[in-house]
Amino acid sequence: MKSYYTRACNFYFGSQSRILVKKKKTIPLHGVKEISFDQIEIITRNSKKKIPVSNIKYLPEKIKKKINFDIIKIKSKKKNFSNFNFKKFPNILGVLNLTPDSFSDGGKFNTKTKGLNHAINLFKDGADLIDIGGESTRPGANTINEKKEWNRIYEIIKLLRNKVPISLDTRKSNIMVKGIQLGVKLINDVSGLSFDPMTINVLKKYKTPFIIQHSIGTPKNMQKNPKYKNEILDIYDFFQKKINLIRSEGIKHNNIILDPGIGFGKNLKHNMSIIRNISIFHSLGFPLLIGNSRKRFIKEISEKNDSKSRIGGTMSSSIYLMMQGVQILRVHDVNELIQGIKVFKEIMNN
Repeated sequence: MKSYYTRACNFYFGSQSRILVKKKKTIPLHGVKEISFDQIEIITRNSKKKIPVSNIKYLPEKIKKKINFDIIKIKSKKKNFSNFNFKKFPNILGVLNLTPDSFSDGGKFNTKTKGLNHAINLFKDGADLIDIGGESTRPGANTINEKKEWNRIYEIIKLLRNKVPISLDTRKSNIMVKGIQLGVKLINDVSGLSFDPMTINVLKKYKTPFIIQHSIGTPKNMQKNPKYKNEILDIYDFFQKKINLIRSEGIKHNNIILDPGIGFGKNLKHNMSIIRNISIFHSLGFPLLIGNSRKRFIKEISEKNDSKSRIGGTMSSSIYLMMQGVQILRVHDVNELIQGIKVFKEIMNN
């Protein structure tokens, strides 16, 4: 049976969007008038077709039913959770790597004083949540044992838990449990709940919000010639299967975020395709997160090996993603990004 996918497109932002929504000429994304669209792209494994939303009523009945079902999810309001406010675009997830070997800032903040101060500064700069990780998942990284990972993050989480809202970046269920018991507000599992078979049970028991990220293989081997039949639709189907799985396991809440995993088993072509077509994932009905900050694709496009200063590429891709309705950006340079977004929004609102 042929599958149809719906991608919202032709977005409007700021004051122009609010005017068009008021005139009922565009559909607000997730009920937020600041961003809206007036076209969709109907996609199958072998075809694409863009149409105005006003023409959906002329589609064959079977296709029309599927598209209208997707539109309901695309325009439905999202309830806030984990200190994220889904009435604004975008929310910011600040990065705190307590590792000696992360790809851009390994060893920079992996002492108690430096880590604590950096987390507090990221929050003061405007991050909504601080994502703390004790295991590097950069390309080529080895898995470390639970004891070493927990020892890297325990004291910082304990010191921060009453000062800033915390997300925990881990693939291991035992560390998730310990973090949740210390007040962690979000679980960020880069393996898409696949690394540890007990993860789903933990998330079900504690009803903790979590991120499902797409990746291929493990950090050790994920960049060894990754292949897809169609990267966008393959990732979409991956998310759909994961959502069906967690529902079958008894997780009924909607405090779930989807992350297509830029750089996790993707080459430059795959990453660019994901960013360009990111709005297809809105039809799954959950908030979207993108970790585009300082990623390798910026180096590959700019042709400079400057992993500690890829702010320009991070900024340009972040503004594009924001205009495609991505609700959360996971970034290292919070102050710089928020400054750029404020300037951009002021321009768009006048």
